[in-house]
Amino acid sequence: MGKNKLKIGEFSRLGRVTVRALRHYEEIDLLTPEIVDRDTGYRYYSVGQLQKIFSITKLKSMGYSLEEIRDLWDDDQHFPTVKSLEEKIRKCEEELAVLKERKRMLKAVVASQKKLHKMEKVYFESLPAITVASHHTVITSFEDLGRLCCEVIGPEMARLGCECPEPGYCYTIEHGGYKPKDIDIEYCEKVTKKGADSALIKFKDIPAVPMAACLKVFGPYDKLYDNYVELFAYLEKEGYKITDAPRAVYVDGIWNQEDADKWLTIIQVPVEKV
Repeated sequence: MGKNKLKIGEFSRLGRVTVRALRHYEEIDLLTPEIVDRDTGYRYYSVGQLQKIFSITKLKSMGYSLEEIRDLWDDDQHFPTVKSLEEKIRKCEEELAVLKERKRMLKAVVASQKKLHKMEKVYFESLPAITVASHHTVITSFEDLGRLCCEVIGPEMARLGCECPEPGYCYTIEHGGYKPKDIDIEYCEKVTKKGADSALIKFKDIPAVPMAACLKVFGPYDKLYDNYVELFAYLEKEGYKITDAPRAVYVDGIWNQEDADKWLTIIQVPVEKV
């Protein structure tokens, strides 16, 4: 054979298509070898046919089917008309709209499944009666909570001789509902017995809670609001009535975890079944 004749394997490598694809193109009469050896069955392509295989590959990447490409070559049109290209653009826009809607639906399902998975983690338990040392104030944001505990509440409790049993139990209640800033907050920490009230600390007995819906939340405190909303919606759907102020119980935080993603807060919502 001449030097300008290529075996199917060579043509496959140069044309950047698989041998299987070349055999398929031959079957549908899109691109046939120039020579087929009757004795060996070997197929030979010409170097000039590389241009056609490159054209086929390009048209496929533009969204043309093999049948459409074959019709172009049958009509001696080796490239689509402007009208044909504009039609492809229109179909692309339709497909994009379909894909966007599909993406929206998939994201909605994912969000729904995540909520369902999260609500599967809700558990119910009773909360015992306790005595707490309480500090009621307004903070600009939850970022001030750590400073408040370390610089104000902790030293004052130590001055008053407060004893906190193990394991520790402290929580906050947000009076007036959630606000992103200027938060009216009450910090409560379990103590072994009441002491003498001061300007900063008041002692009070907290009655037992027969049933509380509990949800663990990992991460910084700005995640709490969304979890509150989802938990409240879940409780309403399942027929529970909130009977007292929800508590945010601080298990792990900046005092023992530098990584905010590892902070653990447990939301406890006193409830009863309607």
